[in-house]
Amino acid sequence: MMGTTFTGADERANVAAAQWWTRLRAEDPSDTTIEQWLAWMDEDERHAQAFEEVSRLGQRLGQTDVHAREAFVAEFVRTAERRVRWPLWLGAVAASLLIVALAGRMLDGLHRPAAQEYASAVGQDRELDLPDGTRVALGGASAIVARYAGDLRKIELRDGEAFFTVTHESRPFEVAAGPVLIRDLGTAFNVRRTGDRVAVAVTEGRVRVTPPDGRDALEAAAGQQVLYDPAAGLRIGPIALDDATAWRGRRLEFVNEPLSVVIANINRYSRRPVQIADAGVGELTFTGTVRVDAIDRWVEALPRVFPVRVSAFGDHVVLSSASRQ
Repeated sequence: MMGTTFTGADERANVAAAQWWTRLRAEDPSDTTIEQWLAWMDEDERHAQAFEEVSRLGQRLGQTDVHAREAFVAEFVRTAERRVRWPLWLGAVAASLLIVALAGRMLDGLHRPAAQEYASAVGQDRELDLPDGTRVALGGASAIVARYAGDLRKIELRDGEAFFTVTHESRPFEVAAGPVLIRDLGTAFNVRRTGDRVAVAVTEGRVRVTPPDGRDALEAAAGQQVLYDPAAGLRIGPIALDDATAWRGRRLEFVNEPLSVVIANINRYSRRPVQIADAGVGELTFTGTVRVDAIDRWVEALPRVFPVRVSAFGDHVVLSSASRQ
């Protein structure tokens, strides 16, 4: 069968093509990026040929996240270095796929719905339906952004807590919570984000939780919880199903969590927010239940358990070290 052997220049073109492919697959490429890509395509006919080959290989990945795209670039470079001989007929097939892909991207750019934002007020939970039928329960003072494309359903949990009951379809469903990425594997699950600390509790099915470096992802099933701490990474353990969504019953459950995390979460329900004046107070750990309708009483009782002082003001409360003069 006739074929074409890659030269060194061809290999460079293919590596560049792989990089362009990943940039164009990223969410909402800018007009400048597209213009630069078109200019690169016009520089040399080998660029268009290389991009066609990359597009063909890209079909193998199907739905990709950032880690899969990085793996794709590495795979393509290795392929180029082996000087694979590609049958000429594949160029025609790849060209057809490219035309379809570019046409789809142009239409998507024209008709893609804007990102939809949803939020709840302090102290108020909210139930909502996403465009695909997925049900979401938002905890107090929580916010998500939903972006639905032709090949992916992606949610960003910006603040607070949300419980997802996912409608199953061919497009993957992902939740980005700070530095962590959660992919649904047929699931109902809860995600709580406190800064860069994330807790994912599964009540049905499974999820895959990927840390920022993309390595050592964990899969959790119903009755399990994955916790992410920037200092300790991912860890997994059991959780009672009732506790996984306890906030929907107006109680907040904590197990050996820093007081700073506890306070940040009760503040989503408190009309009189609590401030921590000393770093050492925030590092104290707490295990127990805080009822949403009894936050003030819980705060007032803290000096019985911790070496802290509670100073109440009209519109806020301050926690400080009991040793502070």
